[in-house]
Amino acid sequence: QAHLVESGGGLVQPGGSLRLSCAASGFTFSRFETKWYRQGPGKERELVAGITRSGSINYADSVKGRFTVSRDNARKTLSLQMNNLKPEDTAVYYCNAFFPAGDNYWGQGTQVTVSS
Repeated sequence: QAHLVESGGGLVQPGGSLRLSCAASGFTFSRFETKWYRQGPGKERELVAGITRSGSINYADSVKGRFTVSRDNARKTLSLQMNNLKPEDTAVYYCNAFFPAGDNYWGQGTQVTVSS
C-alpha cells in the first residue's frame, strides 16, 4: 500500500528556515512525478514546487529564491528547504506523487506556522 509521510513542520519566526521531508513507501518512487502543495487558512490548495522524474524543477513565483525542492530516489524522499520564511507562508504543506495517467498519492500534511 502506498504511503507518503511528511515531517519537519513547526513554528518559526519570520526570516527563519525549515526543512520539510516526505518519505514514500509502497510504490516505485523513482517513476513518479513529485510536487509540494500548501493550503493556507481560508485559501485554496496551491502548488509550491515540483520536481519531475528527470529532475526538472519549477516553483511558484511567491517562493522563488527562497525555497529549494529536491528528491532522493534511492532514499525515496522528497524534500523542501524553506528559507527566509514569511507569515504568508503559513499553511499545511502536502507532498504529492503521481504517475501520469495513473496513480496519485498524497501525504497527510504538515503544519508550518510563521509568526513572531
